[in-house]
Amino acid sequence: MNWVKEKFKELKPKIKSIFRVKVGPEGHLWQNCSCGTVLYKQDLEDNLFVCSVCKKHHPITAKERFKIFFDNGYFQEIFPMLPVDDPLKFADTRIYKVRLDNVREQTKRHDSVMLAEGLINGIKVVAGIVDITFMDGSIGRAAGEAFLTGAEHALNYNLPYIFFCSGGDMRIQESTFSLIQASRMIAAISLLKEKKIPYIPVCLDQTNGMITGSIALIGDVNIAEPKAKVTFFSQKQIKETTRDILPIEFQTAEYLLEKGQIDLIVERKDLPKTISTLILIRTNQNKTFLSDATDYQSDFTGEASSFTS
Repeated sequence: MNWVKEKFKELKPKIKSIFRVKVGPEGHLWQNCSCGTVLYKQDLEDNLFVCSVCKKHHPITAKERFKIFFDNGYFQEIFPMLPVDDPLKFADTRIYKVRLDNVREQTKRHDSVMLAEGLINGIKVVAGIVDITFMDGSIGRAAGEAFLTGAEHALNYNLPYIFFCSGGDMRIQESTFSLIQASRMIAAISLLKEKKIPYIPVCLDQTNGMITGSIALIGDVNIAEPKAKVTFFSQKQIKETTRDILPIEFQTAEYLLEKGQIDLIVERKDLPKTISTLILIRTNQNKTFLSDATDYQSDFTGEASSFTS
């Protein structure tokens, strides 16, 4: 029977290639996963856009992320102040202002960072996300201003700040105006830490450049989705510079967890529960101290009910 096994090994790639096709109009009904599985899109959506075979966490839009993250999918969007577009009057193959207007029309978003306020397991939080569909999630003045608006809202109302990191290279059309956003965002996180307000970044797949080098790995707890690629320089750049053979898992969330840069790897479905628990621990809301309670039994009961609600 060895010849049967050998023949099957030869035919297996061909069989996979036959089934790795888009079915339906423009692939609206089916989606290919990198593992070779053809997924029915409705099943993929029901599984929070996670492959049922290889558990790959497929990218999703900012609004889809917030609908999954917040209780009952309800959230209130926060709109930041809008800085002046194109301060440098930049042009390459196209005028930067024209490029911005085209992307805004396509994505129906003003820039790459979206902010919202809502509840996770009954805890009110501020959350932000880099939308990678807007100019690859690059960071310019508007994105930096949005991050600061989220931090300011968290400071004013004493709310935890959760930020989903993806994309994040500097927007070269804005030059130094883009680069300076890194220091501004780090300064905002420092203010949150001074006031003991939790800041929890969540690294998604393709977290790159400026975001990695500034806000993605300096939270109270650093979280990543499984197999997320978190990089500052690309593997090609590092390999050409160091001349070293890099591990296969290099720059993955699992590799960063092993090296201590990531604290937790959490599946998408478990993020609300995990983050709400971390917030309760960070703010001591799940603890009762005998010295602070006049009636220990009643206080303990109240705290327990709030923790489980």
